[in-house]
Amino acid sequence: MSFKEQRLGELLLRSQIVTGAQLEAARNEQRKSGGRLSGQLTKLGFVREQDMTNFLSRQFGVPSVRLEEIQSISPDVIKLIPRDKAVKHTCLPINRVGQTLVVAMGDPTDMFAIDDLKFMTGYNIEVVVAGEQAIMEAIDKYYEVQKQADAPAASQSTDDALQGMGIDDFNLEDIEYGEEEENVNAVDLQKQADEAPVVRLVNAILVDAIRLKASDIHMEPYEKSMRIRFRVDGVLKEVMKPPLKLRNAIVSRIKIMSSLDIAERRLPQDGRIKLKLGGGREMDFRVSILPTLFGEKVVMRLLDKSNLQLDMTKLGFEPAALKNFKDAIHRPYGMVLVTGPTGSGKTTTLYSALSELNQPTENISTAEDPVEFNLMGINQVQMHDAIGLNFAAALRSFLRQDPDIIMVGEIRDFETAEIAVKSALTGHMVLSTLHTNDAPSTVSRLLNMGIEPFLVCSSVNLILAQRLARKLCANCKKRANIDPQALRDAQVPEDRIAGAEIYEPGPGCDKCNNGYKGRVALYEVMVFGEELRSAVLQGYSTAELKAEAIRLGMQTLRMAGLNKALEGMTSIAEVCRVTAPD
Repeated sequence: MSFKEQRLGELLLRSQIVTGAQLEAARNEQRKSGGRLSGQLTKLGFVREQDMTNFLSRQFGVPSVRLEEIQSISPDVIKLIPRDKAVKHTCLPINRVGQTLVVAMGDPTDMFAIDDLKFMTGYNIEVVVAGEQAIMEAIDKYYEVQKQADAPAASQSTDDALQGMGIDDFNLEDIEYGEEEENVNAVDLQKQADEAPVVRLVNAILVDAIRLKASDIHMEPYEKSMRIRFRVDGVLKEVMKPPLKLRNAIVSRIKIMSSLDIAERRLPQDGRIKLKLGGGREMDFRVSILPTLFGEKVVMRLLDKSNLQLDMTKLGFEPAALKNFKDAIHRPYGMVLVTGPTGSGKTTTLYSALSELNQPTENISTAEDPVEFNLMGINQVQMHDAIGLNFAAALRSFLRQDPDIIMVGEIRDFETAEIAVKSALTGHMVLSTLHTNDAPSTVSRLLNMGIEPFLVCSSVNLILAQRLARKLCANCKKRANIDPQALRDAQVPEDRIAGAEIYEPGPGCDKCNNGYKGRVALYEVMVFGEELRSAVLQGYSTAELKAEAIRLGMQTLRMAGLNKALEGMTSIAEVCRVTAPD
């Protein structure tokens, strides 16, 4: 941390804007994910962005500006500072008067940035201060492409990248799948992938995915076409159909960026692309390539560490459920299981729990496949099944490493389950995931794997099931006129139907995706107390176990979703989409 940021922290502390504990938490988050101290304080909710802006304005004698109140900025002014520089320095040109350029900055004391802008533009720089988040949103608004990478990146969207490109621009020979596959020349593939239009197109796809805050990119080849889809807020949508002639070149370009074997087209491959973005951010793309009938399908998962939410109070837990979850993970031993399908946010919940438990006094080891985010202070191990390093092997090794807390990416088989249970019974806290539909069915899954009922009862502290529901856009959502019977059919409690304010997605606006923006987690937390242990030993079915858990106060996924709908956070339709009826 720079002297300047230490000074800022001391000034905020002296002015009683933040507490010592809040300042330390922000510094810890800064060490993990980078960025500026002021930005971390506002991101963690310790200081409102406008209050931080006003403080910096008073402290350094610099005028402040509210960017959202500016109606428009001349494109000629915007062009004076390239987008990558605007992101790098968290700044935005807003006006030009003679030889003076007025620039809004998140850090008005960053003399390096000011000198860089002065040298680059040839103008005298007059600084005004604005909130970092407001600046980034304004950059998204006024520049055509968001968050360009430091690596060669597109300066255009995917549509622009394809416009004006005839198929002759590429000079590529498409290779049919089948017998000719064995004769593919790696040198030819390399040349195809290095064609300038292909490079621009792939970079444009990556940048567009970041701009739209997509979680996954799907590139799918078919017999006579190829399509590219982004998963935004949990829903796939088609964004483009590149010419089929580009199929092999696009895949080869991605393989080169992922350090994979471009000549191997018959076996699945996994890799990773790491891009450095402006403002100290990094974006990882986890790449999976799978041979299909008409070519190789590519799926890339976007991993943005700066967006990793490690504060459990902000994940969407109800207060009682959060208390139960925290109590369970802070026990000295036992097992906490998180369940749900792929893409339901299990990793975020587990990382949040590990962040809560991550203390200098604890030895924490994780076995993951793959390791999605690197966490300081935690020993993370990547699985490699090809060489025999699977979850069971890693667990055995962990037990020889004097562990306090163990996280197993997933319990898939009896061997892993058996070692995890024994670890939980011998003084270790074990966190893991399973793929089940809800919390009660997790017990049946363990029993079906071959774990004895008495071992399940002795080892499990808590089971948590979760889903992600899309949040309504606060800017354009509207009141919904729903028939009371439809609310009953959705299982809204009778006493909450009268006077319920239900909202539905609006027509969509420039801040959202078809009426939705972002997602919130729904949690079903089943505490494994004496009554439930007794029910398991008596051989209760999954349905009977669920009824017993509800009687003891468990809130199901459907109940949690309906609470979010009644709070105006999501819609009834979305709750019914992601949760099953009780």
